[in-house]
Amino acid sequence: MGSMTAKTIALFAGDGIGPEVVGEARRVLEALELNLVFEEGLVGGVAYSKAGHPLPPETLAIAKRSDAVLFGAVGAPQYDALERALRPEQAILGLRKELELFANIRPARLFAGLEDVSALKPEVARDIDLVIVRELTGDVYFGDKGRRRTKKGLREGYDLMRYDEAEVARIARVGFETAARRSGRLLSVDKANVLETSQLWRDIVNEVARDYPGVKLQHMYVANCAMQLVRAPGQFDTIVTGNLFGDILSDQAAMCVGSIGMLPSAALGETGMGLYEPIHGSAPDIAGQGRANPCAAILSAAMLLRHSLRLPEPADRIEQAVGAAIAAGKRTPDLGGDCSTRGMGDAVLAAL
Repeated sequence: MGSMTAKTIALFAGDGIGPEVVGEARRVLEALELNLVFEEGLVGGVAYSKAGHPLPPETLAIAKRSDAVLFGAVGAPQYDALERALRPEQAILGLRKELELFANIRPARLFAGLEDVSALKPEVARDIDLVIVRELTGDVYFGDKGRRRTKKGLREGYDLMRYDEAEVARIARVGFETAARRSGRLLSVDKANVLETSQLWRDIVNEVARDYPGVKLQHMYVANCAMQLVRAPGQFDTIVTGNLFGDILSDQAAMCVGSIGMLPSAALGETGMGLYEPIHGSAPDIAGQGRANPCAAILSAAMLLRHSLRLPEPADRIEQAVGAAIAAGKRTPDLGGDCSTRGMGDAVLAAL
């Protein structure tokens, strides 16, 4: 592995616990001796404080010349009063847009030994092994939005939910291809009984399904899916859905497996470039205390190896090492233990 052509990984640690968890993920990647070059850049609140913008031009330049981006987390209370365009969260939205990343892959599975920390009964939680494929660049997050006055003079906020057929078709293909690599079952989640946007979504997904005869397609309304995720999550394998519904369902799935600190994610485009990040936030209340769970960031690094660098074997090694560390009883406070961020990283490194 060490003889492969050097690959450049952009490290954007960000705010709060971001530097702590990304630091552990970097240690794991370095231990694999894969001939990786790391380039660091500022994002989020720290970038605004030092450069006047959450995504400075030099950071974007680093991302564009890299093979993949490993991202930490952004946000802190002191930036909440900034105008929306300057808030830390614009860093991640800007990177998704500039790098043309439209597909978010969020796996959720319960590692053996964590059955007791799930909010679900152990016999229900242990069956969780699913992937949520979420569209990233459309829906209400990117539609027209603003505030205005009604005819009665009342203040009104609006956000337009919208998708065109090309946007739906390309995320549907990612869903079908992901399902084909797993069990061959794909569930498309929408709200077609109420929303015209969802009816178009369902129509286009059905059209794309003709190109994947080996994948069994089903549809489900989002409210029912949310209920089923806590009733019988083992029934799900691959879920494809829009930006808003995917945001909510993937966070719900995170708590079903015990902690948001355990779930990685990948944002992918059509070129192989990807942005990888833990789905948790910056957690400023515990930043610098060594209490953050680095597993989601470490597992995000595994996804980086698998999807952008096409190195499935070291990716498997990382995932197995995380599982071994947890099976050995290593747990950070979010999992009910007293292991430090560094200690969890040490346990994963030892398992490698």
